[in-house]
Amino acid sequence: MLKTEQLTAMALERVSHDRYLLAKVVGIRAKELADGARPYVKANPKLYKFVDIALAEIAEGKIEIILER
Repeated sequence: MLKTEQLTAMALERVSHDRYLLAKVVGIRAKELADGARPYVKANPKLYKFVDIALAEIAEGKIEIILER
């Protein structure tokens, strides 16, 4: 898995560089992972933090984020 900084940069591109939206989505997905959801990327939840897994899922486009304006 990439470094957190790289994952964050890639994930920010997916949410039009909206840091607050990214923080909200990562928080929601990390909680789901902590509650037992299966990761959409190849990552062992025992080795990686839930936040890093959530960032990787967003960066790889595994989670669709709908921007409403």
